[in-house]
Amino acid sequence: MAVTVDIVALTLREGALHVLLVERGGKPFQGTWALPGGFVRPGRETLDEAAARELAEETGLDAAALERVHLEQLGSYGDPGRDPRMPVVTVAYLAFAPDLPEARGGGDASAAAWIPIADVDLGAVTRNAAEPDASALRPPEQGRGHGIDGGGSVPRPAEGAPPARSPLQPAFDHARIIADGLDRARAKIEYTPLATAFLGEEFTIVELRGVYESIWGSPLHAGNFHRKVLSVPGFVESTGATAARGGARGGPRARLYRAGDARLLHPALLRPDREESVR
Repeated sequence: MAVTVDIVALTLREGALHVLLVERGGKPFQGTWALPGGFVRPGRETLDEAAARELAEETGLDAAALERVHLEQLGSYGDPGRDPRMPVVTVAYLAFAPDLPEARGGGDASAAAWIPIADVDLGAVTRNAAEPDASALRPPEQGRGHGIDGGGSVPRPAEGAPPARSPLQPAFDHARIIADGLDRARAKIEYTPLATAFLGEEFTIVELRGVYESIWGSPLHAGNFHRKVLSVPGFVESTGATAARGGARGGPRARLYRAGDARLLHPALLRPDREESVR
């Protein structure tokens, strides 16, 4: 039995939640997209070290930059047949940080890209070792200017290739792992200040609201959100400065905040659907 690590790395790009995926360069599932990860080096590294190494290989983050990435264990997955090569148990990690760099293929990955969560089929079942469906090999074509480098970071199908199919179906049981990671992120930002980990050192309340809306997948009332955030002790603290520019409709420039010293949010910021259910 082998042990691997897989990383659900989340970040915000142009206001949308993205997950890091790599195109597999070898079998099984060659040419399909999967979570970054790999085998743990026995006797040479811990699980946490293996996860940090794999994340660095796919993003180019150095040791100093990794310090600002939130990285935590998500869960263990060991269903029989999840990997056709041998019995494999994977320990999944959840990672997120602001402004993660352009993805790059490392190890046995031929390519890597930040893919919008909305383009991933999170209901896909564990796939078997058969040859992958050619129509599900690549993410939906995003067009010029929508890639993380402004020019389309997701590889485009070659001339004559079957058209891309949406949504993307990840290899192995990675759809389940991504779904679990998204559920963890949605829950943690209710009770902890980890939503601020998606932002820079200074941010506006509007930017913080954008994090919640992207992760929860629903719009929030601006006034109510502003009031709730400022009512939670230690959630955010004012920097005393304002944004460089005013709002799109003019008016005063927004105040800038930084993360406070709270470890838990009390009262919690519940998702709209959960807030209704507890009343």
